[in-house]
Amino acid sequence: MAAAKTAVEWLASVAPDPEACRWEWERNPLGVALLPAGKAWDVLILPGDLGYPTLDVLTRILDRPGPVLVDFGDNRMGFFVPPGTAARWLGTGIRTAGPGTWIVVPYPGRMTGSVRWLVTPDGSGTLTDPALLELAMHEAAAGLAREEDD
Repeated sequence: MAAAKTAVEWLASVAPDPEACRWEWERNPLGVALLPAGKAWDVLILPGDLGYPTLDVLTRILDRPGPVLVDFGDNRMGFFVPPGTAARWLGTGIRTAGPGTWIVVPYPGRMTGSVRWLVTPDGSGTLTDPALLELAMHEAAAGLAREEDD
């Protein structure tokens, strides 16, 4: 429970009014908040069919990747990366959320209907290194291509 509280504080810290955000978020029956990207993190949004194998590769090479969100239906996955990544990212089929964009973020540790955490924030600010994420995406895409050839 302490880790979830720390994660909540870390996530809410980017809101225009963190206290009001946290108060509303904790009472919102949907369990989600809109938070601005580009302050403490950017988000790289992968299609689900690439995102899951990418996360598999990441978890083989890292003890703990940064936070990862998935939408209802597993269509898209959002990997939390350092601020500034979205502005520099070049990749076909990968959407980015950086300064000027807002993302739907579920309350850590609470089930929601629209978005859920695959990797919950640890509250310390751990993010996925974009270079490692890119390598994991390449390995995952190569694996998918091999499966299609079989």
